[in-house]
Amino acid sequence: MRKLAFPQVGAEPEGAPPRLTSFAWLSIAAAVLTIALKSGAYLLTGSVGLLSDAAESGVNLVAAVVALIALSVAARPADDNHNFGHGKAEYFSAGIEGLMIFVAAGFILVTSVQRFLHPSALASIGLGLAISSVATAVNWGVGLLLLRAGAAHRSVTLTADGKHLLTDVWTSAGVIVGVLLVGLTGWQRLDSIVAAIVGVNILVTGFRLVSQSMTALLDAALPAHDLALVHEVLDSMRTADLDFANLRTRESGRHRFVSLTVLVPASWTVERGHALADAVEVAIARDLPHTDVQTHLEPRQGP
Repeated sequence: MRKLAFPQVGAEPEGAPPRLTSFAWLSIAAAVLTIALKSGAYLLTGSVGLLSDAAESGVNLVAAVVALIALSVAARPADDNHNFGHGKAEYFSAGIEGLMIFVAAGFILVTSVQRFLHPSALASIGLGLAISSVATAVNWGVGLLLLRAGAAHRSVTLTADGKHLLTDVWTSAGVIVGVLLVGLTGWQRLDSIVAAIVGVNILVTGFRLVSQSMTALLDAALPAHDLALVHEVLDSMRTADLDFANLRTRESGRHRFVSLTVLVPASWTVERGHALADAVEVAIARDLPHTDVQTHLEPRQGP
């Protein structure tokens, strides 16, 4: 079994982007700010819809702290006990974030039912909605930034956090519209109905996050796009003498792992087969950064 000499798994190559933990700190700061704003909006208006929105921001804070821890662990290089690095720590972050969403959804649904049974009038709706709108704008900006960073650096943690924040933006928009309609129509129970819809919506988000993290922890193959790139490289190098078999792939956080058998004529020298296997590894790693490529050389039987 041969392995291409790449930088140690988990280590950042020269010229790498800043540590991803800086994005987690940004998410923490945004969560603290939005909790303060949305809590203030709730205290001004007494809206259970705005209270549910503030509760989800509390989940955002917990998720951001967990993301910070996960990114710090995932950045550690490979060691004697973790030969393939610590990248899977990011999947635990996404799973914990999903579970925290379930807790927040339960709180929101219980509170909305209580308020539906015992409605109360809202106060200072205009000011409360203005404050909530500022918090929503903060989440929107940070969420987009996290999604872009997650895609650029292949971080499942940043992607999950960004998706959660953008989900929060949509739920916040729904809450704002609902509270505005309460002020216009005077129907107090509409506030609790909006809160219940928010709770159901974030339950769906939590389920998706947990299912995605569980799939990744079970060593799923590379995504279809990445797998297509590997096949494209192999097809471009396949000849009458050279063939490939036993392709296997998986990913761990930002890092990809590819293994395959390189089939060459039995008459080839070890040096010639070695050079060709090197070329295969380099070609795959060039198209898929952060990839650990392993090849096994075998004699090809028959045409």
